[in-house]
Amino acid sequence: MRGVFVTGTDTNVGKTVVSAALMLALRHREQVRYWKPIQTGIEVDNDTEAVRELAGCSKHELWNNGYRFERPVSPHLAASFTDTKIELRTTMRFIDRGKTQGFWIVEGAGGVLVPLNDKDTMGDLIRRLGLPVIIVTRPTLGTINHTLLTIEALSNRYIEIAGLVMNGGYDNYNRRAIEHFGGVPVLAHLPAFDKPVGYSLRQWAIENAARFDSIQ
Repeated sequence: MRGVFVTGTDTNVGKTVVSAALMLALRHREQVRYWKPIQTGIEVDNDTEAVRELAGCSKHELWNNGYRFERPVSPHLAASFTDTKIELRTTMRFIDRGKTQGFWIVEGAGGVLVPLNDKDTMGDLIRRLGLPVIIVTRPTLGTINHTLLTIEALSNRYIEIAGLVMNGGYDNYNRRAIEHFGGVPVLAHLPAFDKPVGYSLRQWAIENAARFDSIQ
């Protein structure tokens, strides 16, 4: 399976917008596919549908098989409300039929240490998939600590980090500190787009596509 796994320093950091930007930036080079294996709060916040709208995805570009839960809470808790247990083996089976084609943009739920069940976290799923990771982080106060902790958690699990994307603006001081102490490059700064986001995101992705050359 070729692709990248998009994780974040925490929830609502912009993983879905960055995933859509990657779809737009890489689409002209090869076939791209988006997949969110675990989604909570599906009735209110459908990330697959958001990527479809933001990136203008065709049906073939979206892989919509996976765990889907109504409650907007941690995956292990959302699963418990439906008497379901999230299993890594089952998660992998969701992609068996389509995993050999294209370049996959796989989006996680929450951060690296979000629990999936009594023993596994999102980091364990990332390891099972074997994909390099793009970390989405904020440019604001607190981002240095959150980002370095995420880098450390991934490194301790021997997971390759392809780079970081700062979402919501530019802060050169935070960027330099993260790159210096974390040893991971910031690939791009995604600006804080005015709504509606779609058109501005497409323009940004076209103009900045070369920033993501290294991840392929």
